Amino acid sequence: MNTPPIVTAGEWDEARRRLLVKEKEHTRAGDALAAERRRMPWLAIEKPYVFQGPEGELGLLDLFAGRRQLIVYRAFFEPGVYGWPEHACRGCSMVADHVGNLAHLNARDTTLVFASRAPQADIARVQQRMGWQIPWYTITDSFDADLGVDEWHGTNAFIRDGESVFRTYFVDNRGDEVFGNTWSYLDITALGRQEDWEDSPDGYPKSPPYQWWNWHDEYEDPQPPDEWIARSTAAQELFK
Repeated sequence: MNTPPIVTAGEWDEARRRLLVKEKEHTRAGDALAAERRRMPWLAIEKPYVFQGPEGELGLLDLFAGRRQLIVYRAFFEPGVYGWPEHACRGCSMVADHVGNLAHLNARDTTLVFASRAPQADIARVQQRMGWQIPWYTITDSFDADLGVDEWHGTNAFIRDGESVFRTYFVDNRGDEVFGNTWSYLDITALGRQEDWEDSPDGYPKSPPYQWWNWHDEYEDPQPPDEWIARSTAAQELFK
């Protein structure tokens, strides 16, 4: 490995101070982007979308659970998805693994739910196996296609005004990385994510993105299956 120089404590502190200037600029740029995001126009949702939940049929308004805001992550778990029927897709499973205690979101009048095309019985089984407590509903109509996530994954945000629901934001592809702290933690390490797209010194360990992702209870097998390699390679081309 072509490692960076070994320096004194004083030199290290100076390098850290120089980097901190740029990191603060990055943070403030993100704040400005978030301010612009809050000013996105609202799109009225006119269709009467229907979901299935543990207690039966629900409309989109019901998913708010009485709160003002709703975030819906479209997770890929259905026939044809890699891992079916034992698992949701590896990437969506990683996102689910990162969801913490929802009381904090709820305290800001916001509900987070997942939605898939898998039947409720399959969702309940996988949630139990993986230890997920996220409210997870079954899509029964064109909700995912209408909102830009009829394949892969994506996250939509909504707000309600009484009985009226509006779409306020959408993010997909690499934009969903902000919902997983594994990537954020790796980004502060010396080796980074160890993926071959990264600008790292010569000799640093690297492998293709997505291929190393796995279900959290199956990392003992270091070699990704051929089918997952093929699907993750397709994702690389899409998410650049």
